[in-house]
Amino acid sequence: MIAIDLGSNTLRVLAYDCATKKQIFTYEKVVKTADGLASSGQINDKAVERIITALKELKEALDFSSLPIYAVTTEAIRRATNAQEVLTQIEKETGVHFNIISGDEEAKFTLLAVKNRLKKLYYASDTFVLVDIGGGSTELIFHYKDETISKSFPVGIVTIAQSYETLENIEEALPREMLDMQMFCAELYATKQKPDSFVATAGTPTTVAAMKLGFNYETYDAAKINGTSLEKEELDFYLKKLLSMPFEEREIAVGTGRSDLIAAGILIYKQLYTMLEFENCVVIDDGLREGVALEMCDK
Repeated sequence: MIAIDLGSNTLRVLAYDCATKKQIFTYEKVVKTADGLASSGQINDKAVERIITALKELKEALDFSSLPIYAVTTEAIRRATNAQEVLTQIEKETGVHFNIISGDEEAKFTLLAVKNRLKKLYYASDTFVLVDIGGGSTELIFHYKDETISKSFPVGIVTIAQSYETLENIEEALPREMLDMQMFCAELYATKQKPDSFVATAGTPTTVAAMKLGFNYETYDAAKINGTSLEKEELDFYLKKLLSMPFEEREIAVGTGRSDLIAAGILIYKQLYTMLEFENCVVIDDGLREGVALEMCDK
């Protein structure tokens, strides 16, 4: 089956063999769905064009006729006032129908993928907190032995970067922007035990992990990223390293048009370490698209 995740920044696609439980094909393209959303409340025409172009490029590389497709989209489309108009245009031009999923559904799919990957890594932790830092939202997922508690917050790397523009402004605004997250965590910590470990997925954690392992955007290897450990203090080091690079070198390191977003994401990520009271985090590449594939195969 083919799982498609249209996020607030990136289109991620996975062709998955349900019988062998192996990946057949993966595709990823930065489409900046949420570009301008913070100011206009809408998905702009250029973003729609980028999404359609990416899907057409995908269809040239992957035969859509032989496999069932399940396509989902998240916070940017959830928030946009022109969401249905945009999705109708995309379906008309590409044939791909997207389902707008809730924050709870997004958290469920992502947790499914991460648990599956942790099991393959023989990662022994009965309880953990998972963060999924997206372009338009961040999901906090507290997984205990017999209970999962999750919540989606409208704090993402694209919307925050475009709302506050400079890293100084972002750093100053984040305690205020993430106050609801802080309250949510404080309430859970008061009524539940602190989880054993901290796990993170999505572009910011995986990019920092890639920098640590010596990969750039083109040489990125998900298999080697999975299970990478990041210390809180390393975030400052890699942020400084990123900012010290000439622009062209940054583009090679983290991908075209991503450096300002990754920098904003690192600040959000660092704030989460503080909020969750952890010094160490395990990074997992698997996320929403993998979770969608696993769920659809089970059905």
